[in-house]
Amino acid sequence: MASRQGGPSVDEMLGIDSLPEPEAYAATVQRSTVEPQSPARRRTPQDPPIRDPALYAQTDHFHDRLRQQGRYITLERVAEAIEYGQLRWNTQDGWRFALTEAGVEYIVVVTDTETRSPVVVTGWTQLACEETARASDRWTENDLETIQLRTDLSTNRETQIPEQIRPRIVTHPFRVGGHRIITGPGEADVRCVDCASKFRSKEELCSSYCPR
Repeated sequence: MASRQGGPSVDEMLGIDSLPEPEAYAATVQRSTVEPQSPARRRTPQDPPIRDPALYAQTDHFHDRLRQQGRYITLERVAEAIEYGQLRWNTQDGWRFALTEAGVEYIVVVTDTETRSPVVVTGWTQLACEETARASDRWTENDLETIQLRTDLSTNRETQIPEQIRPRIVTHPFRVGGHRIITGPGEADVRCVDCASKFRSKEELCSSYCPR
């Protein structure tokens, strides 16, 4: 069932610089892995997106997300979200599909009104029910700590969040900006395993260059 709601935008979740500029976005659509389809009529933003995952192209931006450790987005989950997930409307991004499995929600942002075919724009994971997720054998403790830390950093992009970092224990590095970060028990910042720099916000991570 579709629901129209606000909620954080892609910019809020991933950061403004995470999405490609319009020119780059158009180019990635042309290089996508699915041949564009010719719609019978031009669709409008009010039209619910198509439920057939085979028709969706994938941008280079989305493929970059697939390769990043700690995002837990896969092509299989994206296809399931498009076909079976809850359809939601976000005032800034447009249509999203949301699929919840084992306490974790997969969010997939799509568009099909400004491109020659339906396109998967981006995707991420977030905790839907921590109790369910921790009871599932699908996730390790590190997985859930990573998902929550990434969400906290993205939701509070411009703000230092030492009190939200402090409870997290992430031992396997995941990338934010150009850094691969971890954090330990009681630490109020995240640390890049490559350059050893410490950060307390996503803005700092994305604006700081990692020399390695």
